[in-house]
Amino acid sequence: MDEREWAQSRQDLAEGFKKCRGIIGALGDETRQQIIMALLEAEECGLRVGEITVRTHLSRPAVSHHLKILRDANIIALRRAGTMNFYHIAADDAQWAQLKQLVDRVYELVQQANLEGYLQDSEGKVQR
Repeated sequence: MDEREWAQSRQDLAEGFKKCRGIIGALGDETRQQIIMALLEAEECGLRVGEITVRTHLSRPAVSHHLKILRDANIIALRRAGTMNFYHIAADDAQWAQLKQLVDRVYELVQQANLEGYLQDSEGKVQR
Protein backbone atom coordinates (compact mmCIF):
# COMPACT_ATOMS: atom_id res chain seq x y z
CA MET A 1 0.00 0.00 0.00
CA ASP A 2 1.27 3.46 -0.79
CA GLU A 3 0.90 6.56 1.42
CA ARG A 4 -2.36 7.58 -0.26
CA GLU A 5 -3.90 4.15 0.30
CA TRP A 6 -2.83 4.14 3.96
CA ALA A 7 -4.33 7.61 4.43
CA GLN A 8 -7.61 6.44 2.88
CA SER A 9 -7.62 3.32 5.07
CA ARG A 10 -7.15 5.42 8.20
CA GLN A 11 -9.94 7.75 7.10
CA ASP A 12 -12.23 4.75 6.50
CA LEU A 13 -11.40 3.43 9.97
CA ALA A 14 -12.23 6.80 11.51
CA GLU A 15 -15.63 6.67 9.80
CA GLY A 16 -16.16 3.15 11.10
CA PHE A 17 -15.34 4.26 14.63
CA LYS A 18 -17.81 7.14 14.31
CA LYS A 19 -20.56 4.72 13.28
CA CYS A 20 -19.77 2.43 16.23
CA ARG A 21 -19.19 5.18 18.79
CA GLY A 22 -22.38 4.45 20.74
CA ILE A 23 -21.78 0.75 21.20
CA ILE A 24 -18.05 1.20 21.83
CA GLY A 25 -18.73 3.82 24.50
CA ALA A 26 -21.41 1.71 26.15
CA LEU A 27 -19.22 -1.39 26.20
CA GLY A 28 -16.19 0.53 27.44
CA ASP A 29 -17.49 1.05 30.96
CA GLU A 30 -16.62 -1.63 33.53
CA THR A 31 -19.93 -1.24 35.37
CA ARG A 32 -21.90 -1.78 32.18
CA GLN A 33 -19.73 -4.80 31.44
CA GLN A 34 -20.75 -6.23 34.84
CA ILE A 35 -24.40 -5.72 33.96
CA ILE A 36 -23.95 -7.38 30.57
CA MET A 37 -22.20 -10.34 32.19
CA ALA A 38 -25.01 -10.64 34.75
CA LEU A 39 -27.57 -10.74 31.94
CA LEU A 40 -25.54 -13.29 29.98
CA GLU A 41 -24.97 -15.53 33.00
CA ALA A 42 -28.61 -15.48 34.12
CA GLU A 43 -30.50 -18.72 33.65
CA GLU A 44 -33.70 -16.73 33.22
CA CYS A 45 -34.59 -14.92 30.02
CA GLY A 46 -34.07 -11.44 31.38
CA LEU A 47 -33.49 -9.92 34.80
CA ARG A 48 -35.33 -7.28 36.77
CA VAL A 49 -33.48 -4.24 38.12
CA GLY A 50 -33.52 -5.67 41.65
CA GLU A 51 -31.94 -8.92 40.47
CA ILE A 52 -29.25 -7.00 38.61
CA THR A 53 -28.45 -4.96 41.74
CA VAL A 54 -27.97 -8.17 43.73
CA ARG A 55 -25.75 -9.78 41.11
CA THR A 56 -23.60 -6.68 40.51
CA HIS A 57 -23.57 -5.20 44.04
CA LEU A 58 -24.56 -1.83 42.58
CA SER A 59 -27.20 0.57 43.83
CA ARG A 60 -30.59 0.65 42.14
CA PRO A 61 -30.03 4.20 40.77
CA ALA A 62 -26.63 3.18 39.38
CA VAL A 63 -28.09 0.12 37.68
CA SER A 64 -30.96 2.15 36.23
CA HIS A 65 -28.54 4.77 34.89
CA HIS A 66 -26.35 2.16 33.18
CA LEU A 67 -29.35 0.22 31.86
CA LYS A 68 -30.53 3.38 30.12
CA ILE A 69 -27.15 3.82 28.43
CA LEU A 70 -27.12 0.17 27.35
CA ARG A 71 -30.69 0.47 26.02
CA ASP A 72 -29.86 3.67 24.14
CA ALA A 73 -26.96 1.81 22.49
CA ASN A 74 -29.32 -1.09 21.60
CA ILE A 75 -27.19 -3.54 23.55
CA ILE A 76 -30.01 -4.55 25.84
CA ALA A 77 -33.78 -4.54 25.48
CA LEU A 78 -36.74 -4.43 27.83
CA ARG A 79 -39.54 -6.99 28.00
CA ARG A 80 -42.64 -6.14 29.99
CA ALA A 81 -44.68 -8.83 31.73
CA GLY A 82 -47.60 -7.15 33.45
CA THR A 83 -46.05 -4.67 35.88
CA MET A 84 -42.63 -6.32 35.76
CA ASN A 85 -39.78 -5.23 33.49
CA PHE A 86 -37.15 -7.72 32.39
CA TYR A 87 -33.88 -6.64 30.78
CA HIS A 88 -32.10 -8.94 28.35
CA ILE A 89 -29.42 -8.79 25.66
CA ALA A 90 -30.90 -7.28 22.50
CA ALA A 91 -30.94 -9.30 19.32
CA ASP A 92 -30.02 -6.35 17.06
CA ASP A 93 -27.46 -8.11 14.92
CA ALA A 94 -26.95 -5.14 12.57
CA GLN A 95 -24.95 -3.11 15.08
CA TRP A 96 -22.92 -6.15 16.18
CA ALA A 97 -22.15 -6.86 12.52
CA GLN A 98 -21.02 -3.25 12.09
CA LEU A 99 -18.74 -3.53 15.14
CA LYS A 100 -17.36 -6.86 13.91
CA GLN A 101 -16.68 -5.32 10.51
CA LEU A 102 -14.75 -2.49 12.17
CA VAL A 103 -12.67 -4.86 14.31
CA ASP A 104 -12.00 -7.10 11.30
CA ARG A 105 -10.85 -4.08 9.27
CA VAL A 106 -8.53 -2.90 12.06
CA TYR A 107 -7.06 -6.40 12.27
CA GLU A 108 -6.53 -6.55 8.48
CA LEU A 109 -4.78 -3.18 8.44
CA VAL A 110 -2.53 -4.09 11.37
CA GLN A 111 -1.56 -7.31 9.60
CA GLN A 112 -0.91 -5.41 6.37
CA ALA A 113 1.20 -2.81 8.21
CA ASN A 114 3.26 -5.56 9.83
CA LEU A 115 3.77 -7.35 6.51
CA GLU A 116 4.86 -4.16 4.78
CA GLY A 117 7.08 -3.08 7.65
CA TYR A 118 5.28 0.15 8.44
CA LEU A 119 6.25 1.79 11.69
CA GLN A 120 5.44 5.24 13.07
CA ASP A 121 8.12 7.32 14.72
CA SER A 122 7.51 9.54 17.76
CA GLU A 123 6.25 12.37 15.50
CA GLY A 124 3.74 10.06 13.83
CA LYS A 125 5.64 9.87 10.54
CA VAL A 126 5.35 6.56 8.73
CA GLN A 127 8.71 4.89 8.18
CA ARG A 128 9.66 1.70 6.44
